[in-house]
Amino acid sequence: MPRQRGQFKLKQSLPFIQALRREKFDRSVDFGGNDRGALLSYLCGAKDRLGFMEPQYKKLMQWLCYTKVVSPQNPNASYYDLHFELLRAWNIKRPSQLKIEVGFNDCEVDLASALVPENIILCHISTSQAKKDWPISHWQELYNLALQERFRLVFSAGPNQREQNLLDQLKSLLPHAETLPSAPSLRLFLSILKRSKIFISGDTGPLHFASGLGIPILGIFGVGNSIRQVAPIYSQDELICADNCACDLIVNNTAVCQSSISCMSRICPEDVFKKLKNIIDDLK
Repeated sequence: MPRQRGQFKLKQSLPFIQALRREKFDRSVDFGGNDRGALLSYLCGAKDRLGFMEPQYKKLMQWLCYTKVVSPQNPNASYYDLHFELLRAWNIKRPSQLKIEVGFNDCEVDLASALVPENIILCHISTSQAKKDWPISHWQELYNLALQERFRLVFSAGPNQREQNLLDQLKSLLPHAETLPSAPSLRLFLSILKRSKIFISGDTGPLHFASGLGIPILGIFGVGNSIRQVAPIYSQDELICADNCACDLIVNNTAVCQSSISCMSRICPEDVFKKLKNIIDDLK
């Protein structure tokens, strides 16, 4: 699905929308609650369309596209809590135990094997928002600490130009570090993830994919909504979090940190390395 913040790109999205409509869905639930998700709910052809809408932020797209709306009791609750609050509108109950699971057909195993060896520590250095990225200099220092212990770190980044530029910056600082080319498909990327011993990244989709595949993870979380809404999914052994986030004081959500010293930069490489060593010790 083509995606760029602030742009829907209907023409490029048309094949995806047509594929959704061929499935003839009866119901659609939009957990995101943004204009893009609301419009896709409508375009997929489902007759029953469920989504969140906060009373103080009523949006035209949500009114037009959903057939049933729910007002969240606490918009800052964890995503798990919010999702099951929404699903209660369809009498779907929250299970007693929650666990992320990702299932897929590993048909790209041969290509993944050619790209990356098994039992690496895969470090995904980018996220969809710059404010959630851990600084490149910190990744550099983590690499040097790992090198002293002979831990094999391999680096990857998302497919868009901004994220690939981050990988280029890292390669200029660490010319001998191993990096992965951008995977042309999600299926191949998941096959690569399955070959990892440990996965390290900020708050981004690949971190959650890795967890769903049963790969031990280390999430680097600094931004306020990551800590409040995503971190509760994981145990403290799987996370390292900043103390506070200046972005929480800003009304308008921005993709770039507005603080002179970002919350992510205050997470020290030495602390991340200590957490990494603990995970490695637990795997022995």
